[in-house]
Amino acid sequence: MTRTSATTDTSMHPGRPRRRLWIVLAVAAGVIGVLGANAHMVYVAFASQPDCVEHEKSPGHEGTYRAAKSAC
Repeated sequence: MTRTSATTDTSMHPGRPRRRLWIVLAVAAGVIGVLGANAHMVYVAFASQPDCVEHEKSPGHEGTYRAAKSAC
């Protein structure tokens, strides 16, 4: 009497390898999507450096904003 292992016998569950492939592909697509979004965020952060903007250089009055440290 021979017994077959449940992990190698796919005759009882013919759709299992296909389902596992779809799960692996979905996880891989999710990881690639997250990495791509993070790479895009880093690129935009470095590529969009704002120019110098006119601002009030004297101490701010109530209701006005001024730069904490002027780069101009």
